[in-house]
Amino acid sequence: MVRCRPRSRGRKRRPRAPTYGSRVVSILKAVWEAADYPWSARLKALLPEWMPWIRRRFRLTPETQGQLLGISARTIDNRLAPHKRKLRRRLYGRTKPGTLLKHHIPLKTDHWDVQVPGFTEIDLVSHSGNSASGDFCYSLNLTDIYTGWTETRAILGRGQQGVQQALEEIRQALPFPLRGIDSDNGSEFINDHLFRYCRSRAIQFTRGRPYKKDDKAHIEQKNWTNVRRILGYIRYDTVAACEAIDDLYRNELRLFQNLFLPSVKLERKERIGSRLIRHYEAPQTPFQRVAAAPVADPERVAELRRQRETFDPFELSAALQAKLERIFSLSGEAPARSLPDAKGGRSESRLIGGKSGPGRVDLRRGRHVGNSQPVHAGIRSG
Repeated sequence: MVRCRPRSRGRKRRPRAPTYGSRVVSILKAVWEAADYPWSARLKALLPEWMPWIRRRFRLTPETQGQLLGISARTIDNRLAPHKRKLRRRLYGRTKPGTLLKHHIPLKTDHWDVQVPGFTEIDLVSHSGNSASGDFCYSLNLTDIYTGWTETRAILGRGQQGVQQALEEIRQALPFPLRGIDSDNGSEFINDHLFRYCRSRAIQFTRGRPYKKDDKAHIEQKNWTNVRRILGYIRYDTVAACEAIDDLYRNELRLFQNLFLPSVKLERKERIGSRLIRHYEAPQTPFQRVAAAPVADPERVAELRRQRETFDPFELSAALQAKLERIFSLSGEAPARSLPDAKGGRSESRLIGGKSGPGRVDLRRGRHVGNSQPVHAGIRSG
């Protein structure tokens, strides 16, 4: 009979003390919330860019600053994991395919391979709520393929002239020449007004294949990060609501997204057996890509740089929150306001309007967070 050797009763190994204390995690969480919940790689790239404002706001010691700059993306995921939430919403389209001039507007079926800014994807996002009847607000969304720069305008209805005027305003606001647009097949784009407008300004006009959203993966992703995640799915159908949304798009949101939030851009794809591996460039803000482009307007770039040095991203985030509260109050399907809880914070808000309610009540609630990997090719900012 073989006897087993008794286990030695040695001293238990002490667990290692956490490297990052509660102070570092609380600051990291505050930056994560103010930056609109970026995933870990973008948050890590954002920390050095925001450090002048973080240092002033939180009165950092050299040790705390060094820990914030040295924390890894994996550790960020682990330390913020308890605070992450997920919310899934459906996207309802309200446009029908156009029938005019399709033979004049070529289909674009190849992948984007551009080396200069100015080639863009464009789409219209409806804010109809539960019902598509009557007039309601739309968001005209445009994103540049090379830099990730995004501009959005709000219009009431989807009239052809209104879409054209909004596009002209976006063209004038871009810090680089508009060289091309790629749209879907809706009649708000496939019409004589827009066709002649593009031809007169030497703008390349292409369209995607019907019912193939993957042809416009860049703008579909921006429809989520720049529109749905902010305004939700409730109905906005008044002039006051449309003007308030447009004011948000032209000012705080435009500066916040383009000047302060890094995005990642696909560098190459590699296939190993049955697996397709995507390699991404280091995260950069759209402004950094614009400033590095030789075709950018120097005066516009200098003005944007002055604005970036002037504005505080934390104050921009707070201004966004304040304007969103007013915008939600202008909707008949506005969410119930959150109530203070016993700890002085805010309790969960109950959404009014069922499945078509807002994707979130404010910048800090009810969004899809915790997605730590890019979900499609191109530039990702969500």
